[in-house]
Amino acid sequence: MTDKIVIAGAGHAAGQVVATLRQQKFAGRIVLVGEEPWLPYQRPPLSKKFLAGDMPAERLLFKPPSFYEGPGIDLRLETRITAINRDDRTITLEENDQISYDKLVLAPGARVRELPVDGVNLNGVHYVRNIADVERLRESLAPGKRLVVIGAGYIGLEVAAVTRQAGLDVTVVEMADRVMSRVVSAEISDFYQIEHANQGVRLCLDTGVTALHGNKRVKSVEVSDGKQIPADCVVIGVGIVPNTELASDADLDVDDGIVVDDRCQTSDPHIFAVGDCTRHPNGIYGRSLRLESVHNALEQAKTAANNLCGKETHYSQVPWFWSDQYDLKLQIAGLSQGYDDVVIRGNPAMKSFSCVYLKDGRLIAVDAVNAPKDFIHSKSLIADRCVVDTKRLAIKQ
Repeated sequence: MTDKIVIAGAGHAAGQVVATLRQQKFAGRIVLVGEEPWLPYQRPPLSKKFLAGDMPAERLLFKPPSFYEGPGIDLRLETRITAINRDDRTITLEENDQISYDKLVLAPGARVRELPVDGVNLNGVHYVRNIADVERLRESLAPGKRLVVIGAGYIGLEVAAVTRQAGLDVTVVEMADRVMSRVVSAEISDFYQIEHANQGVRLCLDTGVTALHGNKRVKSVEVSDGKQIPADCVVIGVGIVPNTELASDADLDVDDGIVVDDRCQTSDPHIFAVGDCTRHPNGIYGRSLRLESVHNALEQAKTAANNLCGKETHYSQVPWFWSDQYDLKLQIAGLSQGYDDVVIRGNPAMKSFSCVYLKDGRLIAVDAVNAPKDFIHSKSLIADRCVVDTKRLAIKQ
């Protein structure tokens, strides 16, 4: 019998585990252990509305504080777990206290990938991963200030959009030859490059960063051709790294993520894992995936919690993602890697179109820009592995 569930991590996925356990009428004790001082909260708005000052921190919360009140939930915030002891089913906390568990859910998420160059510890250099990061960043932002964003993925471009609209002088530096190169086609990259340039953002593509310079506070960013870009503030957004150390130290299976099955169970039947930290099987694409996605975190959390409550549930989902930049909403369904054909629906000049990706005639992904119907309809077609007529596909009513 499962009388006590410990959740290691207090992010979005952890909050959903608690919510689903409650929905399933779990009658045992829940212990939620997290390193931040905040209750589980949403991270996507951090680089969007929260950075812009359009959303207070309280509105980021996944559930209000009252949701966690009562005798069944024990909150351990600002608390770090140092070890998992599988033999006696306990976790060890930084203060050497131990907490026993019947079942353990690992939801440690991921941390920012640090830029390995000199000068990253100067004042005015920021990452965007948690509430405190953004609050510190906002103190550095003012109209006319020179901001250099390192990395042209979702986070970097969202920060560029928000700060440019706030009147900052913005330069984006990216090692790849186009923006968002890991997740979208050249057609989408070209569209966003034009949009950012039209908004006054300078893009330095195919350009590395060799150092940050300044005396206590950053003053410039040195790039691979030797030039120095003046900077009053720098934001680094070069990806994230899954937090797998606890799992590795406990000899759980790890492969660029904590390996789980389609029930979100690890190699230890008493331990589950959910969210950005996991590598899981995906039947739609026939391979294992590690996804950095709120949708994945929430659905895995529901799956794990259902199974913990004895409700057999198997995770099989079409991955999806989104990004808000200026008046553009990019919604991505599926994974386009390996496509052999792409069809454009709509008109990029009208700022409403989609890139539809095919492999061997089957629909595998859609990138929809201000085209929510294409995004919504594509998810079921991708899940069913539909073969589509490219001529009809290109016609947008």
